[in-house]
Amino acid sequence: MPTLTDSVTLTGPLDSAALRRAATPLTVTVDAAVRARVERGRRLFRALREDGPVYGATTGFGALVGYAGRADEADQCDNTLAHLGAGQGPDLPEDITRAALLLRTWSLAQGHSGVSAEVVDRLAAMFATTFAPAVPRYGSVGASGDLIPLAYATQALRGRGHAYLDGRRLPAADALTAAGLTPLTLDGRDALALVNGTSVTTAALALARDTVRAAHRALTTLTCLLTDLLGCDPGFLDADLLRAYGHPGAAAVGTRMRHTLTGVTPSGTRPLQEPYSIRCAPQLLGAAEDALAYVDAVVAADLGGISDNPMFFAGDAGEAEDVGDAGDAGDAVTGKAVHGGNFFGQPAAFAADLLASVTAQLGNLAERQLDLLVDPARNGGLPPMLTTTPGVQHGLQGVQLATTAFVAEIRRNTAPASAQSLPTNLHNQDVVPFGTQAALRSYDMAGLLGVLVGSLALGLRQAAHAGARRPTAPRCAALLDALAAQIPPVEPDRPLDADVRAATRLLLTPELP
Repeated sequence: MPTLTDSVTLTGPLDSAALRRAATPLTVTVDAAVRARVERGRRLFRALREDGPVYGATTGFGALVGYAGRADEADQCDNTLAHLGAGQGPDLPEDITRAALLLRTWSLAQGHSGVSAEVVDRLAAMFATTFAPAVPRYGSVGASGDLIPLAYATQALRGRGHAYLDGRRLPAADALTAAGLTPLTLDGRDALALVNGTSVTTAALALARDTVRAAHRALTTLTCLLTDLLGCDPGFLDADLLRAYGHPGAAAVGTRMRHTLTGVTPSGTRPLQEPYSIRCAPQLLGAAEDALAYVDAVVAADLGGISDNPMFFAGDAGEAEDVGDAGDAGDAVTGKAVHGGNFFGQPAAFAADLLASVTAQLGNLAERQLDLLVDPARNGGLPPMLTTTPGVQHGLQGVQLATTAFVAEIRRNTAPASAQSLPTNLHNQDVVPFGTQAALRSYDMAGLLGVLVGSLALGLRQAAHAGARRPTAPRCAALLDALAAQIPPVEPDRPLDADVRAATRLLLTPELP
């Protein structure tokens, strides 16, 4: 079993760093305050169930809410999960599945879902292992939460279906046993609370946003290295110019780029005005920065919000935030069950669609900059495809071809998912956000953007080998040296797929020079 190297508490809001850490074993702490909060919510649920119908506990599900559910609690759990076993397609990446379950655990731990404390404890215990449910990609509309994918995750935690352990796909019961975990035992309320949230959508969006953020930061720095290698005049980054543009993102990006280019000396041989992939880079990257700020806000709200239905609040609305301060487990509780729509993933859908647009334009920029770099008509006299012996060697030709394919794939996926609402569930879900599709698509696109950034970095490293000048700005020189330390010159020709991935790993980490 891997050594635990990190921990997460269920008290304050999560952040995306916690979601990334969930990909590997970590300690998830359920302290006394959290347990008291959950137990109080459980008592409130049980009291309110005696007073009147509570969706999913005493009723059928979805469009069948007007019918009575199963009388036996274990049967009601089975009823909840069995009919949602309709997913199809390949399994989700394990990092998404585990991040989604961390979000679900946090949401349930806030005490407004009426679940048993044992559910939270068992979920927390899972994170100390490498266990990850096998969850099919297709089936969610993101309207009543991520019902189908979370149902598969829940079933795996019960020992049904399949799961991964140490990266190996096994029957879930075998994976639980090997991990030293006990299968979950649930009633109908527990089961519904586990599936009635947007945790898969939020997890995929947060992870995608992090990758795009890292790619944006790297592309900003690589643009500076390109500027220095070619000897461009950095006047397009003038502070007065960008301040007059009026957009805060452009001004901020310009400041970072001027910092990176401190000490640069123009060659004096470049055209008066550079191509837009250089000259308009601060405007493009700045607009991306402004758009990413919106995505950041949505992700932060989702990570700090509770998605479920129904939800249970002790006392009046003004006292709801103090549920966790309740007294002994035997205390009587009063409050209300509220049936609403906090499982509707519209904010994440809009944010993921915006993130897709940002990703596409950043990908366009990386591909165009690489194309400029390999073209002898625009690269300041460097050889075609950055090979020192054209024809005998082919340099970056294969990489440049691949980047064209990556950009085409990204562009193909930019159609807004949030505009595709399609009624379902006997028109109970008559509008749906399709946030799950939007977020998962953005996750895939973010991965391709990372590869595009790595491809550009490989081109810049090869440009230095093929005759470009040594960077004159110290920070640009440090970046080039970091790339050269990991990637040998392309001479003679060799497969470059691993080199692109190595550059991607280097650039999409905080250690970027």
